[in-house]
Amino acid sequence: MRHIAIIGSGPAGYYTAEACQKAFGDDVRIDIIDRMPVPYGLIRTGVAPDHQSIKAVARRFESVSLSDNVRFVGNVAVGRDVGIAELQSLYDAVVLATGAPADLKLDVPGADLPGVTGSAAFVGWYNGHPDFADLDPPLQGPGAVVVGNGNVALDVARILSKTRGEFAGSDIAGHALDALDHSGITRVTLLGRRGPHQIAMTPKELGELGRLERAQPFVAHAHLPHDDEDASLEPGLRKSVGHLRSFAATEHGGKAIAIDFDFYARPVAIEGDGRVERIVVERTRLDDRQRPVGTGETYAIPASLVIACIGYRTPPIDGVPYDARRGRFANDEGRILPGLYCVGWARRGPSGTIGTNRPDGYMIADHIVADIAAGAGKTGRAGLDALLATRAVDVVTFRDWQKIETAEAARARAGAPREKFVDVADMLAAGHSEQG
Repeated sequence: MRHIAIIGSGPAGYYTAEACQKAFGDDVRIDIIDRMPVPYGLIRTGVAPDHQSIKAVARRFESVSLSDNVRFVGNVAVGRDVGIAELQSLYDAVVLATGAPADLKLDVPGADLPGVTGSAAFVGWYNGHPDFADLDPPLQGPGAVVVGNGNVALDVARILSKTRGEFAGSDIAGHALDALDHSGITRVTLLGRRGPHQIAMTPKELGELGRLERAQPFVAHAHLPHDDEDASLEPGLRKSVGHLRSFAATEHGGKAIAIDFDFYARPVAIEGDGRVERIVVERTRLDDRQRPVGTGETYAIPASLVIACIGYRTPPIDGVPYDARRGRFANDEGRILPGLYCVGWARRGPSGTIGTNRPDGYMIADHIVADIAAGAGKTGRAGLDALLATRAVDVVTFRDWQKIETAEAARARAGAPREKFVDVADMLAAGHSEQG
């Protein structure tokens, strides 16, 4: 019997579990360990709450958890409740699927002022992540600046701009919905160091901005390349740039919120008296290698809120080799040390979509098949259970999670799929209740 521990219950973790099931059949026991009492990682707290169709992949992961040889082990933090070396002594293979949950920081003066936050924190706030439920971002307005030219920046701009009614059917956290409903923001500026041809924004997300009830996107004609230059772009990017061109051609319709795309611009300082009041921006140009370089021209954008959507990193874990430059675990195609692997963003850094993690998980399963034989007679889940019992860890099972899920559905506002618990204690109380 082989025993495999997967640390992290997001898409990378579940796809790896699914792959290991197929590779080993009945001759494997897989424990998916997560520090949260609830599974699914970024499916729950990273995907935009108004993109419910994307969250539907959780049903696939649910079927994995309900199989006989996979179990969810929630509310167990590696480093706090159990160490990596301990897990390696219990399991034939340990796979780190911890993602990249830590924000990269803006490296400019004033980045520590109140009112500056990273996208992981802001997205976690409106998605009900317990770590960020108390963020309380300043939404009094009138200006908000979003630094970044990827889909996360688009999500943030869209969430800041929607009406309460436009959140119907979403699972946005109630505290965020109420705060956004009383927002004073009238202008959201998206800063990008490069131009329209270098964006990492997909057509679907860009197109959504053009259909908002009270917000209108704007692009300066001067920032757009000549139309003929679009022909060399790959189809998805060409379609995205097409949306930008349509935004540039649209006249102001008198909507309450303007979403400005400010290309060829990079932040150089954030200023304010005890809080954010403005962001100083330098105009850029692209050099021969398409790298942004400063021109020396600066200007200020008034803002009470600055959200940096500039990337993420994987936090280090004691005893695991780490690549600080890339912000991920040091690895060779997913192999870290004998019996220790990483997958998903923890392996390759924060790139790709949810689906990208599927081939990643299957690759790691192939490595495990090649590296371990019939198993080394380790105790696996029985050993973990005994260890956690000695430390009085309040473990959450998948059945407990189903009780939490039922309770969240029962407390949902009309039309919403759920109202998430944003406090771990409330999750534990629901999971250990007699209901369900």
